Amino acid sequence: MPLPDEIRGCRICADRFAATATSHAPAPVVWFSRNAPIMVASQAPGMRAHLSGRPFDDPSGARLRQWMAIDDNTFWDTSRVAIVPMGFCFPGYDAAGGDIPPPKICAATWRAAALAHVGRPRVTLLVGAYAQQWHLGKGRVTDRVREWRDLAPSVFCLPHPSWRNTAWLKKHPWFEAETLPALRTAIREALAA
Repeated sequence: MPLPDEIRGCRICADRFAATATSHAPAPVVWFSRNAPIMVASQAPGMRAHLSGRPFDDPSGARLRQWMAIDDNTFWDTSRVAIVPMGFCFPGYDAAGGDIPPPKICAATWRAAALAHVGRPRVTLLVGAYAQQWHLGKGRVTDRVREWRDLAPSVFCLPHPSWRNTAWLKKHPWFEAETLPALRTAIREALAA
């Protein structure tokens, strides 16, 4: 069975998700193929992605696509953009309505195989703390995003594109002025290669 189909059939977190405030069943959102030139390493699908079966199918995704300067068709074309989250399923909300972190068992079970399946993308976006810690070890998101030149043009650390980070974006205008133009150039070149 191909790896994407194996992941889609995964139910190891069924009991865990049933115990959340959302009490939902696993529905892995698998959105990658071999040799895509761009990889987005992210946290986990949100509720909208859980319902639609398409990653970043929400305002965060619209902001991410704007940061990348690519259209919806390019973003959701798995031959061009591979999306490999730390958790393939929506983890649920806690009793206060906050996002539950992606279960570590998902990355432990699937991440190495998913990354090997994707191969070596020309540009990797590490979106948010969970993905950045997996790939780079412990560190602060702001520091990593600020030091983008250390890994560019092959890797870019990004804050999560959630509306919750709008204040962060206003506080750090260098992100839009310096980081995004370099990111867009790297993505344009990777897609054209």
